[in-house]
Amino acid sequence: MSKDNFFNNISLFFSGAFDSNKMSKDIIKSALQDEIDEFLFLCFLENVGITLPISYYMIELYPYLGDYMIDWEKKMVLRKRIWYEKANQGLL
Repeated sequence: MSKDNFFNNISLFFSGAFDSNKMSKDIIKSALQDEIDEFLFLCFLENVGITLPISYYMIELYPYLGDYMIDWEKKMVLRKRIWYEKANQGLL
């Protein structure tokens, strides 16, 4: 093992040990975004073509969620591999 390789490994070890705050924030942001996507999917199931008995009660939420609908639809169209991503995360 060379001297440069040794110091590089030590540097990586300490950066990983003390940079857990950024990693945890990234994990929480990713999980939060997934939860928001799932909630909006349940709210807008009629747009996808699936009817639910509770959709009558979801109408009350539409005025509050209307601003998010267009952005969510664009995001879902651009995410062509959503099932592949979830399968790789072990969520399916």
